Amino acid sequence: MALFKLSINNRAYDADVERDTPLLWVLRDNLGLVGTKYGCGIAQCGACTVHLDGKAVRSCVLPVSAVGKAKVTTIEGLSEKGDHPVQKAWDEVDVAQCGYCQAGQIMTAAALLKEKPKPTDEEIVSTMSGNICRCGTYHRIREAVKVAASKTN
Repeated sequence: MALFKLSINNRAYDADVERDTPLLWVLRDNLGLVGTKYGCGIAQCGACTVHLDGKAVRSCVLPVSAVGKAKVTTIEGLSEKGDHPVQKAWDEVDVAQCGYCQAGQIMTAAALLKEKPKPTDEEIVSTMSGNICRCGTYHRIREAVKVAASKTN
């Protein structure tokens, strides 16, 4: 075991875990941050998406030892009051059905809009295609990303 000092959601955490422990399990099992979901364990579904220095990454395959001094943002840290433009657009468009994939979808969309505030339809489809929604709400997801983009500077 090793002690890792992590910056998560603008707060310092210590985690005494094995070096190869996926960040997802450190977040959920060691730190109690359960908003990030386990979906597949092989970085194919996107349910575990978090931000590492603002970039969307799959936490299910990212060893905690690879985080280093990077800042991690989870769905819990995206906004204090759930009022990030993407979260507000998700509510406005009524995206969620079962809701399981939503944290990963929102984190992927937020990273996209941070990098490209006014993405094209093709950029939205391409970026969001790595996130699986078992309920098939893809049309509402795309619409919510467009709504969020229209409300950002």
